[in-house]
Amino acid sequence: MVQLGQRILILRMILQPLVVQSCSIIRLKMAIKTNPLSDTEVRSAKPKEKLYSLYDGDGLELRITKAGSKSWLFRYKRPHIGKTNYIKIGSYPETSLAQARKLRSEYRELLEKDVDPQKWIDDRAGRRRREVSTTLKNVAEKWFAVKFSEVSERHASNIRSSFDHHVYPTLGNYPVSELTAPLVIDALQPLEAADKRETITRVCQRLNEMMTWCVNTGILQHNPLAGIKAAFARAETTNMPTIRPEQLPDLMRSLSYAQIRVMTRCLIEWQLHTMVRPAEAAGARWDEIDTNKMLWTIPPERMKKKRAHVVPLTPQTLALLHFIKPISGRSEYLFPSERNQGRPTHSETANRALQRMGYKGVLVSHGLRSLASTTMNEIGFDDDLIESSLAHKGKDQVRSAYNRATYLERRRKLMEWWSDHIEEAATGKMAMAGKKGLKIV
Repeated sequence: MVQLGQRILILRMILQPLVVQSCSIIRLKMAIKTNPLSDTEVRSAKPKEKLYSLYDGDGLELRITKAGSKSWLFRYKRPHIGKTNYIKIGSYPETSLAQARKLRSEYRELLEKDVDPQKWIDDRAGRRRREVSTTLKNVAEKWFAVKFSEVSERHASNIRSSFDHHVYPTLGNYPVSELTAPLVIDALQPLEAADKRETITRVCQRLNEMMTWCVNTGILQHNPLAGIKAAFARAETTNMPTIRPEQLPDLMRSLSYAQIRVMTRCLIEWQLHTMVRPAEAAGARWDEIDTNKMLWTIPPERMKKKRAHVVPLTPQTLALLHFIKPISGRSEYLFPSERNQGRPTHSETANRALQRMGYKGVLVSHGLRSLASTTMNEIGFDDDLIESSLAHKGKDQVRSAYNRATYLERRRKLMEWWSDHIEEAATGKMAMAGKKGLKIV
């Protein structure tokens, strides 16, 4: 028993200093934890020879470099991993002590839920990057790259202009995922107040097309703007002003006496004979013409549907080319601008001339296509042949491709009939009666 007592006494003598030392360390750590920093301490902290930190407790510390810069750090053990990690909260004085403590509290709340603050920060940053990259303006620009590849330059310009003026100012910075029908409808209210119903219809249509593209490309799960057009009064449908087939002689007579430039008169006749759109006629180039094969090939980039269109030329259109060659032959264009021979005339040139001829509200240059279509349909020509001559795209793409490949010679006969018909109208010999029932098959 004496020996056992001596052994216990010896152990006490050995362990007591260690226990005292351990208690001192614990008390020191508790003292650090329970003595938060003050604004004065943070502000007056000076650099030392080595980097050091001031501790505020619960993982928040202020690190001071040898250069004197001060940064707030949050130290913690990552959930499920146990590895120590540091998150930089901000720099002092840009981030105050109060702000640093607020963020520390948020991170502590996440840790209590077993959520890693670093992962939470990274996920939020990723979401923000996705939001920035999917704002309406950014998405629209990506959609434009696809859409504009299949429409004419003029149509593309109109689409971009509608977004620039009516969409971007109020909605451009919204992520497409945050767009709602009420939000967009409210943004279009100024257009409704200005009674611009047709503009509203076009903007709604284009927005829906863009949003459908977002769904198809995985940016969105659904289109929240479907049906927004129904929130506005419907725009009245108005067709392009045109004239009846029996009024063609009057047009040719007016054209022969009109006080307009010779090249403008030739432009109107060229468009009338070829049945093309105003922009396609105005932008016609000499290198697109093959007089030997009697063909005019309009490249895809100048066509509305981005598909090359071949126009069979007739003796009348070749005569027109022969007439203007001495005037515009040195230019790239059949109908160059009056002020700049290096550019084509404006697509509105023919329209302005028709207005001066007294056809304002009665006939526009695009209506010349309707005049040709109506005339040929009333005569009884094949529908597919007429549509192909107008460069209209059929719903059946396979059939349309076949038609383009096989209709050229048949269309040549149609175009020759149409040019003869125009010539007869100009000379007063046109007789609609007697041609009924004529068909090209």
